Amino acid sequence: MMKTQLLQYISNNAIKNNGEEKSIHLCKDEKEYAEQHSIISDDIKVILEEASFRFKDAYIERCDKETDDTITEVELSFLNQPITYLKNHQKEFIYLESDWFDVIKVDSISLEVDDVFGIYDCLLGLKLPKKAESSIKSFLNGTLLEGAIFSLMFNQQDGLWDFNISLNHITGFREDMSIMDAYTLIYEFLFSLIVAIEEEK
Repeated sequence: MMKTQLLQYISNNAIKNNGEEKSIHLCKDEKEYAEQHSIISDDIKVILEEASFRFKDAYIERCDKETDDTITEVELSFLNQPITYLKNHQKEFIYLESDWFDVIKVDSISLEVDDVFGIYDCLLGLKLPKKAESSIKSFLNGTLLEGAIFSLMFNQQDGLWDFNISLNHITGFREDMSIMDAYTLIYEFLFSLIVAIEEEK
């Protein structure tokens, strides 16, 4: 699962340098996993990047919560704003796509503030089989902070899990973090989820 996805990412993104040497840019989690599972060939040099590297080519929109319509497409620099932007613009949500999301089995991740509870919600579709339900819930119940709120429902039509989770209950969340840091936190949380499910097999 993770091994296949990461191997595919490396295969698609390894580039040739001078002298025909290949290199791949990876962040810490992906580099450590790749080394542990010996999925990088000896002829590829690994260049370690900051976590924000995962979003350098991201597609990002500000959207209207009521209609789901796009308000505007925004540049990467938008993610440097504090996550409290969402509390100050509660009628909006942020929609983000990244090639790196293939590694964690999602297409996109949206962030918004819940109108009732005032917590930061993360919404995504998780591409895992229906039989993974108990493993997903076991990970969530064992990892999220006390009082965590999440919704997990299998969508038969799309063949994926409609997954909503409170960012506030993921270890490491701070309300003074940037939107970029919030996306990094949820990415790394989902990375851990996929690895944990894989290791159960």
